[in-house]
Amino acid sequence: MNEQAQTTQAPQAPPKPAPKGIGLADSAVARLKQLLAERQTPDAGLRIAVKGGGCSGLQYSMEWSEKSRERDKVFERDGVRVFVDPKSYLYLIGTELVFEQTLMASGFKLNNPNVKAACGCGESFSV
Repeated sequence: MNEQAQTTQAPQAPPKPAPKGIGLADSAVARLKQLLAERQTPDAGLRIAVKGGGCSGLQYSMEWSEKSRERDKVFERDGVRVFVDPKSYLYLIGTELVFEQTLMASGFKLNNPNVKAACGCGESFSV
């Protein structure tokens, strides 16, 4: 009698769906809260946009905005708001905003899963 070993496999978890929207890391929320308090504009938010330019074709833009515009996507966490126009949102779906501080530099960084290539200086990208 030939017995074959039967192996049972643990059920696999379904794949995670692609993240929607813009995520705000703890570091970004803390730094934005600090900056908004210093500016004394607690209702303002950070506007993130994608614009043409740079050696790879696209680049990020960040600036303060006192309020959202009519068609903006608004992402909020712990009272901190980020505004994104509809066109830029198409390039930013699934992106996480983080604040990094090192010995050499500090600033906000966008971890964008849609980026296919970036220039050598890191200032522009393509999707």
